[in-house]
Amino acid sequence: MQLRHSNRLQYFNELASTTREYFINYIRNYFNLSSKCKVLEIGCGEGGNLLPFAEMGCKVKGIDISKTRIEQAQEFFEYYNTSGEFVCKNFITADKPNSEEDRFDIILVHDVIEHIEPPFKSDFIRNIKPFLRQNGIIFFGFPAWQNPFGGHQQITRGFASKLPFIHLLPNFMYKWLLKMSAVPQNAVDELMSIKRAKMPIERFEKIISTEGFSITNRSLWFINPHYKQKFGLKPRRVWNWASHIPYFRNYYTTSVFYILKKI
Repeated sequence: MQLRHSNRLQYFNELASTTREYFINYIRNYFNLSSKCKVLEIGCGEGGNLLPFAEMGCKVKGIDISKTRIEQAQEFFEYYNTSGEFVCKNFITADKPNSEEDRFDIILVHDVIEHIEPPFKSDFIRNIKPFLRQNGIIFFGFPAWQNPFGGHQQITRGFASKLPFIHLLPNFMYKWLLKMSAVPQNAVDELMSIKRAKMPIERFEKIISTEGFSITNRSLWFINPHYKQKFGLKPRRVWNWASHIPYFRNYYTTSVFYILKKI
């Protein structure tokens, strides 16, 4: 396990840095981002992705199912003397806005969909639509399932945290390796949930099409932009020709960005 997974302020700052350098610039290509914008992040964690938007003067709101993460978001925003609203809720059952004024210009869903169990993925994505203004956009970012660390095993400890592709093993072999690496049972349960919730590119695009969203842009990354903060690596996109090979592209895509709109 890396220090950032226990030092949440460090993780918060790293997310904010990636957002400043990559997410905001990416979004600006498809939306006139200004201080008048309302921004919602679903699965906001400690709120690091929202800090740069708040610093621009945007009205930001974060929703997360974890009470601890929401409390940390409130603490960190107060630490930086920045305004933001944070709510602990299950987004799937959250109350929907009643008017266009209450909806959002930009909705962020970063590294969340791969944690939603299969029976709830469609409900989760469907529930986003009432929160989005008619001309608004959604930014989705997630790791393609089959990439070397698509199973999030790096969040654990021991030798298993450094082994690529082990999440693609059959369940019994994967569990055995995790236990041999002295991974605690609660972490094993979390990793098995992620294995069930796996999100290849093709499955994601099928769901969003079914739920009434169109793809404005898709960008595949061979080296995830956040790896600059985590490992000092220069982000690199997947070659254009390689990004159009179904199924196989999941193996070399460490992150995929989408801009979506309502149909």
